[in-house]
Amino acid sequence: MTSSEVWTRATADRYDAEEAESSSAAALEPMLAFLAELAGEGRALEFAIGTGRVGVPLRERGVPVAGIELSEHMAAVLRRKTDEERLPVTVGDMASTVVPGAFTLVYLVYNTLTNLLTQDEQVECFRNAARHLEPGGRFVIELGVPPLRFLPPGQVAVPFDVSDRHLGFDTFDLVGQTLVSHHFTRDDDGRYRRGNSRHRYAWPAELDLMARIAGLEWERRVADWDGSAFTEDSAKHISVWRKPT
Repeated sequence: MTSSEVWTRATADRYDAEEAESSSAAALEPMLAFLAELAGEGRALEFAIGTGRVGVPLRERGVPVAGIELSEHMAAVLRRKTDEERLPVTVGDMASTVVPGAFTLVYLVYNTLTNLLTQDEQVECFRNAARHLEPGGRFVIELGVPPLRFLPPGQVAVPFDVSDRHLGFDTFDLVGQTLVSHHFTRDDDGRYRRGNSRHRYAWPAELDLMARIAGLEWERRVADWDGSAFTEDSAKHISVWRKPT
């Protein structure tokens, strides 16, 4: 059993509404173009496919997509959008669950690697990606760069969203290399709902070592789906590793 926290029915039912901005066509288009180009004429496998925010429109773009998802409730929301034959989903954890066939692309987006709370499990996630890839296939991860540079001495919290309907901040355990994301969300009735989730953050260089352990070769790293350059000021990265031929 993975260390990832399993998302509940309530969280799954409101997920799409809360992620409406990141699910818009304008927000998704650069990501879909990036992924479709890497998939080419082959199949794509999404780890932690969730409600299909990415997988469903990628399938509609013509890329055959399959998914692995830990939460049955998230998978049930996806199933309202498309059937099993068109987009098969296996309920299980992304570090060990194996699905039939080989893929030209395996991808893991939206910081979801950090849901695996141990380094060993994150390494196994890379190995599982390599296990599913055809020779020459790619593994793609979208992940934030830990914002530790914003922590003055003695401070352990960094805000990441302050808006009319949401306050979000992370608290860090610098020894354990973990964080807790705290959310205060204002519902339509004006009351605030509190939630939190645990994560294990990882640096780009650490991911490159995980990829090497899994037998993958580094190919490129960019700051966003539009291909912009990754720099010391980048808040996140899109990293691509390739399975040798």
